Amino acid sequence: MTAATTWPARAETWLDERGTWAWVAAMVLGFILFWPIGLAILAYMIWGKHMFRSSRSGGCAWRKTTCRDATRPSGNTAFDAYKTDTLKRLEEEQKAFDDFLRRLREAKDKTEFDAFMDERARQRRDEATAEG
Repeated sequence: MTAATTWPARAETWLDERGTWAWVAAMVLGFILFWPIGLAILAYMIWGKHMFRSSRSGGCAWRKTTCRDATRPSGNTAFDAYKTDTLKRLEEEQKAFDDFLRRLREAKDKTEFDAFMDERARQRRDEATAEG
């Protein structure tokens, strides 16, 4: 890689480590120096979802280094095996929880739909009794 391709990545990492306020400061500084730079940083913040994240977030969605660290081997085979098993177990629990939430939503939807159909049938019966 050339220096021209690595400095943007380093700058992004540096700003990510400091949080949202660093991105906002960079954007304001960009507007002060040359407005297209500030506009480009604003567009990147919105497109990259930097504007709407918490600076305390440690999840993989926001901190790329955290994700890379989680999959990088430590050099200790026992720890790496434990980490792999734990991550696999957590992924399985996440999938099971997602399935549980899906079933819960489906049950709620069915209950609401059944209530709607019962109410509609009751209205039709009431209309039929009032007419006849």
